Amino acid sequence: MRYINELREGENIVGHYLCKSKQTLKSRAGKSYYSLKLQDKTGLLDGKVWELNNEIKSFDENDFIKIDGTVLIYNNEPQINIRRIRKSMDGEYDPMDYIPSTEKNTDEMYKSLVGYINTIGDKYVKKLLDEIIVKNSDVSANLKMHSAARTLHHGYLGGLLEHTLSVTEICDFMSGRYKRVNRDILLCCAMLHDIGKIYELSQFPVNEYTDDGQLLGHIFIGAEMIHDAASKIDGFPKELESIIKHCILAHHGEYEYGSPELPKTMEAFILHCADNMDAKVKAIEEAIDNDSTQGHWIGFNKMMQRNIRKTDY
Repeated sequence: MRYINELREGENIVGHYLCKSKQTLKSRAGKSYYSLKLQDKTGLLDGKVWELNNEIKSFDENDFIKIDGTVLIYNNEPQINIRRIRKSMDGEYDPMDYIPSTEKNTDEMYKSLVGYINTIGDKYVKKLLDEIIVKNSDVSANLKMHSAARTLHHGYLGGLLEHTLSVTEICDFMSGRYKRVNRDILLCCAMLHDIGKIYELSQFPVNEYTDDGQLLGHIFIGAEMIHDAASKIDGFPKELESIIKHCILAHHGEYEYGSPELPKTMEAFILHCADNMDAKVKAIEEAIDNDSTQGHWIGFNKMMQRNIRKTDY
């Protein structure tokens, strides 16, 4: 098969892809057309079906479909104009070709994360992490398999664990650079800051917002998980619970980015910076990896709101 990141302008493609989304829209002339998002393990591709004729068979979102079309570049992004579609049949495709996944070993990453838990000195903080990450089999299994986002960064199988470990490593480094930073609290919050995404996003290949994801969001869900776990630990200090929950509530940094609170402690601010850095650097890395243009500049990146240049010196 031809993976999405291998496609080039002008190429005629006949192949199987996962239909990630399907919209029926109207052109300026009032003519109906389909706007699709196609997915394989290398990324997403915008697809357009301008002629809704007998060559376009019935299909739905999250179906595997066989398409026939031509690749073009529109607004500096690849797009495929599709002439024919039918649903794929069993045996015509391997589902694992359509599930993007981390290049890193999830078992090793989880082992490293648990290793950080074992370095925690505060007994209540350690018990909280054990309760949520180690003893809860639902969390530990989903942490290895979940994405960290739908599309923006770490949007692949194992992405949540990869992002969580990266933020924890950054926070561990930062904890020794400044006085008055409580390392135990900072690392605890790094490990738990996105834990609510396990319930905010569904599993692959769907990887869409759940009802709780739409209604509550991962920040609230994570804070609630911390409260529930703390309530099971005898004598867990209320002040400690509030400090930890504050870091979760504030880790997006600004109200307009979804944080109910601004970071008001050193730990909360360091966590916000670490999370923001890992997410944005990863987004740039993914944009460069998926780029097929010639030259140093890969074009405008929507998440970063700027043109991105490869450092090919």
